[in-house]
Amino acid sequence: MYVLNELFFYRKYFNVLKAIFFVNTLIKNSFWCKLIKCCKFTEQIKIKVNVKTIYKIIPFLKVFKNKEYNASVFRSDSIAGITVGVVLIPQAIAYALLMGVPPIYGLYACLAPLLLYSFFGTSRQLSIGPVAVTAILVMSGVSQLATPFTEEFTQLVLFMGFLIGLVQILMSVLRMGFLVNLISQPVISGFISAAAIIIIVSQLKGALGIDIPIFEHSYQTVWYAITNFSEVNWITLGICVGSIIVINILKRWKRSFPGALTVLVITTLVSYFFNLTSKGVSVIRDVPSGLPKFSIPEMSYDTMVILIPSVVTVTFIGFVGSIGIAKSMEMKNRDHTIRPNQELFALGIAKVIGSFFLAVPSSGSYSRTAINDEAGGKTTVSSLVAVVMVVLSLLFLTKFFYHIPKSTLAAIILVSVFGLINYSEAKYLFSVRRRDFVVMIITFFGTLVFGVENGIFIGVLLSFVFLQYYSARPHIAELVNIPETEYYRNINRFPDAVQSELYLIIRFDNQLYFGNSGYFKDAILGFVSKRDKVPKFLILDNTNMHDIDSTGLHVLEDIQQYLEGLNVQLLMVGTIGPVRDFMKRSGFTDKLGVDHYFLTITDAVDYADNKKVVKESHSAAVQFNKKRRSFLD
Repeated sequence: MYVLNELFFYRKYFNVLKAIFFVNTLIKNSFWCKLIKCCKFTEQIKIKVNVKTIYKIIPFLKVFKNKEYNASVFRSDSIAGITVGVVLIPQAIAYALLMGVPPIYGLYACLAPLLLYSFFGTSRQLSIGPVAVTAILVMSGVSQLATPFTEEFTQLVLFMGFLIGLVQILMSVLRMGFLVNLISQPVISGFISAAAIIIIVSQLKGALGIDIPIFEHSYQTVWYAITNFSEVNWITLGICVGSIIVINILKRWKRSFPGALTVLVITTLVSYFFNLTSKGVSVIRDVPSGLPKFSIPEMSYDTMVILIPSVVTVTFIGFVGSIGIAKSMEMKNRDHTIRPNQELFALGIAKVIGSFFLAVPSSGSYSRTAINDEAGGKTTVSSLVAVVMVVLSLLFLTKFFYHIPKSTLAAIILVSVFGLINYSEAKYLFSVRRRDFVVMIITFFGTLVFGVENGIFIGVLLSFVFLQYYSARPHIAELVNIPETEYYRNINRFPDAVQSELYLIIRFDNQLYFGNSGYFKDAILGFVSKRDKVPKFLILDNTNMHDIDSTGLHVLEDIQQYLEGLNVQLLMVGTIGPVRDFMKRSGFTDKLGVDHYFLTITDAVDYADNKKVVKESHSAAVQFNKKRRSFLD
């Protein structure tokens, strides 16, 4: 009986095991198992995608990816950060005064903005903060509404910084980074050269020690300084000139050496021990200590409308400068990739959040970025170290700022902007492209005479006028055969080449659109009428015609009808895909005839000479895609 009970128990246990095994086998081969595995795989993909997205939004995290960041890299970043910090502090104070706000706001601009850019920016070496060009642009825009160095003026500057950041974030979201290409290099060079002179003139008050009133135009300031030169404080002038000489000597000796800080410390000690304030030397006086508190700038719709022109100007000029510096570092180091739209977001978020912590508008600085790179900065950790330097100065050093001579700060600004006057670019453009030289010079004088916002508007407008003019009158050439070759080139460059009486070959070097279609038609008719004997064929080389619109198509139809009246056959050569597609959809291809399309000029010439038909060539020459490139195509 005991044995039977044991057998029954084991049999029952065995049946349970069989059931478990059966269920397990069923699950393994079931749809549900596959679905579970699929869900797990999908979840893994989502995690990977989320990680990639996080890396895109916060490029700073890539620094620590795959444990690439180590003690050696941190040591290099720390040295670079300290070096940049000692250069940044005196420049920030100086550029705040140039912007028309108390010096402390320049230091505030080195905290939240620099911290945020370190996390969101794609450049590993770019150092942002107060810069001369941005400072003078902000000063010019806000001074229309308030008097510099007043509380109202400061609030407007902070509001302007908020608006600039908002515009940059909006441009980033809408993927509008390409818009910076609307400002050409000659416009930028002419504008920055003029802005440098305006900045130099604005520092005459601090450099000479003369109480110069605020004028609308720079020439008025210069004239006042000349006519009142007898009022110069020679100690102030001596400090300024001496500071400029020492900074330049130290810069030539070693670029990364903190010459500005050295001069600042020396002149501050001299001012303190010799009581230079009693001798008429102006100092910056009290600077509040401590970190900035959260504060919302005063905002109003009417003020925003007035500031919009200045906001747009600073947005574009600041971003163009910053992206240019970042791209140069990318090309030099080749260890990271610059993404313009992400740069817009980083610069924008830095300004928006920075404005709530009393930070005035900031941009990329070429001098500090170069110093950061030369000092060994590998990642944006160096910027975080620079932030720590500024924090320490705000907490413990502001009481020593009282006796800093304003003439020393004027010297720091003057040294930084002397290099912005681009003589070499003007000379280069004059030798290689006169119209770009004209754009640069007119932008330069326009900025000096009419102000910074109007100056850059004049430059951009002039650039578009030249662009439209040359687009409306593009290059058109008659091609002839170079003897003993199959090459066809411009008859004006090869006058000894062979010209055929049987055919006329024309090459059009632009898109054919409403702006130049009339010029194109007149040119074609002109080439035909100049021939003593009307050719039998007109071969149109379309290899450089990258687009065509409906107006251009109508002109082509008119030309074809005109040629038919003269018994001249139109042959099309090298028509590219998008243009072929448009011609096919319009019916022009079939109207002209597929046997009138060729891949090369040689094929068209063979046809004209021998009526030689190559079906394979014709079929490739009229290849057509039904699918449009875009909805608007």
